[in-house]
Amino acid sequence: MHSTPPTSVVRRSSRLLALGLLLLCQACSITSHRTEPGGFGRPSSLAAMEADMDRPGPILLDSVVSADWRVPLGGLLNLDSAAAKHAHLSDNPAEPIQIYAHVLRHPTQGVFLVDTGVSAKILADPGRYGLHWLLRQFMPLDAIQIRKPTEQIVEQLPGKLQGVLFTHLHIDHISGMPDIAPTVPLYVGRGEASTPSFLNLFVQGASDALLDGKAPLRELASAGAADEPLSGVVDVFGDGSLFALNVPGHTPGSVAYLARTPQGPILLTGDTCHTSWGWTHSVEPGSYTTDQPMNRRSLLALKALAERHPALRVRLGHQPL
Repeated sequence: MHSTPPTSVVRRSSRLLALGLLLLCQACSITSHRTEPGGFGRPSSLAAMEADMDRPGPILLDSVVSADWRVPLGGLLNLDSAAAKHAHLSDNPAEPIQIYAHVLRHPTQGVFLVDTGVSAKILADPGRYGLHWLLRQFMPLDAIQIRKPTEQIVEQLPGKLQGVLFTHLHIDHISGMPDIAPTVPLYVGRGEASTPSFLNLFVQGASDALLDGKAPLRELASAGAADEPLSGVVDVFGDGSLFALNVPGHTPGSVAYLARTPQGPILLTGDTCHTSWGWTHSVEPGSYTTDQPMNRRSLLALKALAERHPALRVRLGHQPL
């Protein structure tokens, strides 16, 4: 005959289990891949960037649609926002989006990617890259239709790949890493790789697998407040041609990039804004974002920047504007 443990023992065990899970979640970063803090780029300021950004610059920027995808609208857009409710928006389980790789060419620094597109390898063998069954329930790989795999993007670059600049480290932005050479430098926003989060408990294995054997992650040399949108501006190449802007919220270390091109400035928002509707109506992402209030602050800061500079062309995280 089995005896029932005393209620006090059950409660104590439950508390210990809960404490253990809490400590585990608090200690869980998005990846355990090696990170080298600081040192890349030169700290600048929003005022310095804005003083020069409308002047034509040397960067050539080509945004490549690596894959088409369909995911729930409620992840991409905060459907509880006043604007979404006023428009009577409801969740669409198969909202069409794109996964991009942005090819950036600098006349002396060479060729870089901003985010990576999608490698065909992860669709062929998702388990090898940590995309286990549970994770695939939230990231439906069977809905991804590749147009141009990362391998092909890299092969067609007009020169050797000098580095990858990540807007953030969510899996759909690092899913081209199997096709990136181990020696290629990788750059992230401050705190992006190390800030703990509960959600990281589910994705760290995949992030680690995708980054396995690759170069360490190097943090951009931002000097601004980590929790204040656009307070940290990095002059990436030190010549005023490309700027990295801290836009926390979607992830703690999310980065937007502003490039001065011969045709005028271009802003890559990353996933500070996923959709064209979200940008037009100033609505932040939904369940896919870590901190919605902070994400909204970053989105409004980018929109205010665009309003101050009407020539600025905006390229969103997952839809054309």
